Amino acid sequence: MKRTSFAQWPCSIARTMDLLGDWWTPLVLRDAFYGVRRFDEFQQALGIARNTLADRLKRLVDEGLLEKVPYQTEPVRYDYVLTEKGRDFYPVLLAMTRWGDKWLATEAGPPITVHHLACGHDTHAEIVCAGCREPLTPDDTRMRRGPGFPARLAQRPDVEERFARQE
Repeated sequence: MKRTSFAQWPCSIARTMDLLGDWWTPLVLRDAFYGVRRFDEFQQALGIARNTLADRLKRLVDEGLLEKVPYQTEPVRYDYVLTEKGRDFYPVLLAMTRWGDKWLATEAGPPITVHHLACGHDTHAEIVCAGCREPLTPDDTRMRRGPGFPARLAQRPDVEERFARQE
């Protein structure tokens, strides 16, 4: 069954899910943050089928989240290295981790902790306002159409109603 593409939707969540919305891709990125760089290391760490891993790595390279860097010439073999775009996904993984720790952890507690080297504390993700640094919650934020929202959709009654509910 062919899945619906969200790549052109006027929604950053939909576009992100189009790129990263299968269950393997975020795990490949997670392991890249753990320092995994080679195909066989990803395959062993994840237990993922080689063809599936090849597809996910190709997509991440094509989309600029990973870069292939040769480490051997005979035969040519590559490390998969996070790019700036790939490293920018880190806060997303931390937010997913925090939610999973809160709602899905066992009685023993979270399986992984995040340790902040700068201050020496174990920590978790906090989503704060870039302007005032206060936490962001659904109760004190609203979604508004941004400059990239398509004009052709802005005047539709269902779209106007959706954003009117936010005011």
